[in-house]
Amino acid sequence: MSLDITRPNNNNNKTKKKTGFIVKMQLNNNNNRGGNKRNIFVFFFFFRNYYTWILWFFLSFYLFTSYFAGEDQSSSPSTIRLLSNHKTSSSLPSRALIESSALTTTSIDMFSGMKIYVYDLPASYNEDWVKSSERCSTHLFAAEVAIHRALLSSVVRTLNPEEADYFFVPVYVSCNFSTSNGFPSLSHARSLISSAVDLISVRHPFWNRTQGSDHVFVASHDFGACFHAMEDMAIEEGIPEFMKKSIILQTFGVNYKHPCQEVEHVVIPPYIPPESVERALERAPANGRRDIWAFFRGKMEVNPKNISGRFYSKGVRTAILKKYGGRRRFHLNRHRFVGYRSEIVRSVFCLCPLGWAPWSPRLVESAVLGCVPVVIADGIKLPFSDTVQWPEISLTVAEKDVKNLRKILEHVAVTNLSAIQRNLHEPEIKRALLYNVPMKDGDATWRVLEVLRRKLDDRSYRRSRVLSK
Repeated sequence: MSLDITRPNNNNNKTKKKTGFIVKMQLNNNNNRGGNKRNIFVFFFFFRNYYTWILWFFLSFYLFTSYFAGEDQSSSPSTIRLLSNHKTSSSLPSRALIESSALTTTSIDMFSGMKIYVYDLPASYNEDWVKSSERCSTHLFAAEVAIHRALLSSVVRTLNPEEADYFFVPVYVSCNFSTSNGFPSLSHARSLISSAVDLISVRHPFWNRTQGSDHVFVASHDFGACFHAMEDMAIEEGIPEFMKKSIILQTFGVNYKHPCQEVEHVVIPPYIPPESVERALERAPANGRRDIWAFFRGKMEVNPKNISGRFYSKGVRTAILKKYGGRRRFHLNRHRFVGYRSEIVRSVFCLCPLGWAPWSPRLVESAVLGCVPVVIADGIKLPFSDTVQWPEISLTVAEKDVKNLRKILEHVAVTNLSAIQRNLHEPEIKRALLYNVPMKDGDATWRVLEVLRRKLDDRSYRRSRVLSK
């Protein structure tokens, strides 16, 4: 065998091509003398030039066969149950089912085997709203979207409604943005949810057998299930009669009797995009220094005599502006700024006065960005207050005491400020107040499931039937 190594002739090619070496091997059968030596030489020459490709081939083959050999053994019991219970041909549950085995980060055992059936409603009740406006899934009311999506890929989800403890009704009512003011219009909310309930009560037997007591809705706007942004109108209209036996996940919560929370409910955080929090933290000062002492950016009425000034924030924001506007240690601004979270990471105290409703997205933004929330909203009930120790990570100032706000903050600054800031840096705090898709252990959706788990004995029709037997 003879070896000729030549470079191909490209003189005749019209287009320029990458040149390489060609190995020509010619077998001389007539010359057997020294044949074995030549064969050994050819073997080593071939192996020397192509050993990386040979090793790569065998390694790939090993990994490929190992994957298929161990696939059945590595499947979790919850995934197997989901697959065996898949009875619908809808594309949405099918897609979520595929995602669930890869995205799930929690265990169903942590929730005592609790199972939730997510109704597969027509897209006109949910996803069509997101398609019409991407803002629907990112604004402060978007918990309704985040919780729905997190449940679709959670191990607590079941595709068999007969084994469900709870039934989640995914209707997005905060996505109908007004073109005039840019805020969500809730005028359609009652009719949209009522239509969804009519639909599921006709198609399934589960609503009618309990009158919705094991069904869960999200009402992530000003006054929860009263579906109105103005408190007087919300109280007048009240909670729809057909929802009064259900469980409402709502951002509105107070510690006193109020018509808009006279229903079984769970107070949840407003929605803040986790990625926006990460971006703000990345832009934080490298030395960690907070050069803004007291911060607030948002709607503040200059003239308290107009309608908005008299009713909005009960005049609290106007009083703050009047008293502390222009003060050196108070950074107050009435104008919108897209990058305002970069100001929060530079601030020591972040003012969180009530607006139309007691709660505000600033509660979450401040806490997760390490700025001490100064809650100014009498009687407010904060999200997950049974597990998140708000007194250890925030301040509460009575509405009537805003005139003494500077003295209050100065007193905290020289007493227990360092302890509060240290508590704010606990990872559990940030995790509990943010929604993730897929859900993560200890995040906001996880906390919702934990609260629902504690209500199982009273709310689960399936378990009550088992116990009665």
